[in-house]
Amino acid sequence: MKTLVFIALFTGFALHISAQEGTVSIQQDPKIDELVKRYTEVNSKAEFYQIQVGFGSYQKAQNLKAQVEIDFPGWDSKIEFESPTYRVRLGRFKTKLEAERKYLEVRKKYPDAMLLKPEHDSKS
Repeated sequence: MKTLVFIALFTGFALHISAQEGTVSIQQDPKIDELVKRYTEVNSKAEFYQIQVGFGSYQKAQNLKAQVEIDFPGWDSKIEFESPTYRVRLGRFKTKLEAERKYLEVRKKYPDAMLLKPEHDSKS
């Protein structure tokens, strides 16, 4: 009888503890949203060297991008549309030296790859 009462009390106590509720309220300075917005704008306008691995139809570009991500994991890769084809581009290299070194590495696997210069550097 004591065991039965003990089990009933213990079960009731356990259910009471697990039934507690709480709320979390996060207060964020509105300036953080502005900083994130500015960071995104600046980064999107930043000029980098890229390596164009190939181009073609959307399906071909998707397949190529998937293979590139296997061959060069951790590198930034994306598909960009430039009429009339989709282009697979790799990397966001800040310096010409870094880009050229990576380009030589990519050319071993993709001989038709091209090194693309940033817009501001296209005249050099």
